[in-house]
Amino acid sequence: MKLFSPYRIREVELKNRIVVSPMCQYSAKEGHPQTWHLVHLGSRAVGGASLVFTEATAVEALGRISPADTGIYTDSHVDSWRPIAQFIGEEGAVPGMQLAHAGRKASTAPPWTGGKPITLGDGGWEPVSSSTLAFDTGYNVPRALTVQEIEEVIAAFRKAAERALASGFAVIEVHAAHGYLLHQFLSPLCNARQDEYGGSFENRIRLAVRVVRAVREAWPARLPLFFRVSATDWVEGGWDLEQTIELCRRLKSLGVDLIDVSSGGAVPHAKVPVAPGYQVRFAEEIRRQAGIATGAVGMITDPAQAETTLETEQADLVFLARQLLRDPYWPRRAAKALDAKLKPPDQYLRAW
Repeated sequence: MKLFSPYRIREVELKNRIVVSPMCQYSAKEGHPQTWHLVHLGSRAVGGASLVFTEATAVEALGRISPADTGIYTDSHVDSWRPIAQFIGEEGAVPGMQLAHAGRKASTAPPWTGGKPITLGDGGWEPVSSSTLAFDTGYNVPRALTVQEIEEVIAAFRKAAERALASGFAVIEVHAAHGYLLHQFLSPLCNARQDEYGGSFENRIRLAVRVVRAVREAWPARLPLFFRVSATDWVEGGWDLEQTIELCRRLKSLGVDLIDVSSGGAVPHAKVPVAPGYQVRFAEEIRRQAGIATGAVGMITDPAQAETTLETEQADLVFLARQLLRDPYWPRRAAKALDAKLKPPDQYLRAW
């Protein structure tokens, strides 16, 4: 039974292969997680997942997607995150934090209030990116980062890793997918620079590589480092699987332990063939060709589907998102369906 077998990465052992994928909650205040985050993340730990990731957590204030995003850009955020990480660990799961920067997708409203860009006059801020290309019609035109500002972004990721460690997290993931800042440098569709950070493949991956180096230096060698990537932009001439595989080869040599494989998000209106497990084949190819562990994500909803993904060596872990919003106790239902054992908290033993 692969889904409920333990998995060790460096000095961290996961009790099973089910991961709570980062999912934005848009419920923070000035970057600080609230009681909602404790209950939301804590209930997924109680539900039986082995690794529980925070939402995309901004490494600097202007890197938030919305004003209600969580952050790890001040020392005070450490105190807000610490009890959440502690509770996740007490319930038998490993606490993980995703480090992120929204780039040109920053300064937007939470989705249930419309999700539209917020102007400077309405309390928004000027987004930054690789180039002065807006994400879509109506979005704020970003300012292209200078080389000095790129250095500051790298330093922000490093400092965020240090704060994540101080908060009690045992796994961190660098977010370079879904059209956010690092992806904006990777994709030719977003990156029109003509300096050392634009043009060739080597130049476009430079920021991601330097961020990983900085984070790995700050993050203890005993703890795992993940990297989330969009394997394809789903648009001809964009970032694609071949480039992803080559990047992942480089990342492995830099100390990345697992690639969290998603897709899309760089540009609007891409035609994505969404279907159950539609991204699993990317995880399989990266795993095989780059020789690095992968996590599969995207419409994985059925226990048998998750088990097959692992048994056929298409991935090493399965990341669940919306399915765990619908059912925080999915891992326990999956264990019952697959006739596996997953011990409940002592407080719930009477129901088993």
